[in-house]
Amino acid sequence: MEIALRAVRDSDLPVFYRQMTDPEAVRMAAFGPEDPYDQEALAAYWQRIRNSSDVLRTVLADGEVAGNAAVYGVAGEREVTYWIDRAYWGRGVATAALRALLAEVPERPLYARAAADNHASLRVLEKCGFREAARARGYANARGREIEEVVLILTAA
Repeated sequence: MEIALRAVRDSDLPVFYRQMTDPEAVRMAAFGPEDPYDQEALAAYWQRIRNSSDVLRTVLADGEVAGNAAVYGVAGEREVTYWIDRAYWGRGVATAALRALLAEVPERPLYARAAADNHASLRVLEKCGFREAARARGYANARGREIEEVVLILTAA
């Protein structure tokens, strides 16, 4: 499968909405918006980040929109994030997409966060060179309770 990144297009947004409202994916991600099914709020979110200095990319798998990946935040505290359609889970798409994003954004350090029980995402981050830096507890909207979160750091290109 060929994995590529490209700039986000308006036509990607409905696909992102469908992907980011998959109930299992929302539960797995855990830390997300208060109401992940609020289409207006999601549209406002995309508008805001598309107008920012963040690096936002559409993930393509064999030419199909498979998700999105981004680097966001202020210098020295920037974080990576990604969201891959469940149909592509377990197929190396997230790892390939994150590696491509990290090659495009050479600044370090970069941080990442994942629910402690999101073993697949933690494995993707570890394969890309991130290492655990801390653990914290935070309220996970998707779970309706506080859960443990792993904070990871990437220090070398």
